[in-house]
Amino acid sequence: MKQLLIVLFLTCYSINAQRKVTPSETLKIEGKIKAEKTFSITDIDTFPKVAIPDQTLYNHKGEAKSTVKNMKGVLLKTVLASIQFDYDKPKELNEFYFVFVATDGYKVVFSWNEIYNSEAGNNFYFVTEMEGKKIKDMEQRILFISTGDFKSGRRYIKGLEKIQVKRAE
Repeated sequence: MKQLLIVLFLTCYSINAQRKVTPSETLKIEGKIKAEKTFSITDIDTFPKVAIPDQTLYNHKGEAKSTVKNMKGVLLKTVLASIQFDYDKPKELNEFYFVFVATDGYKVVFSWNEIYNSEAGNNFYFVTEMEGKKIKDMEQRILFISTGDFKSGRRYIKGLEKIQVKRAE
């Protein structure tokens, strides 16, 4: 009986410990930039949108977990075009990296070269519409997806609230 109670407790704990992400209403960009900038979900929705192909999300083991469909989004580089990075010489940009932070503390790191100097940067989107819901109605807002990843669930960021621009020292 005692073992059964332990199993039930651990099962309940495991279910409750799953990541519950609070939707974000704004995206703040801060750090090694000339001026901090905050975008509301309405602001993000005003950028030019593109259709994003349906994506199967895979976990770190390569197992399919879910599929997201009927998406539209804004390319990350389009939003970042309104930001001025703080540097003296262009070669310093090689030392820049971006920490994407969700409302639950989940973090993902991208390098400046990954975003601006490789094909990968053409696959990073803020999702503005998914499965018939606009950004303001999505439970996962602000949602970020990398459509070129093999294990796509690692950089599928729900409740994105800030991007910290940093420089490797």
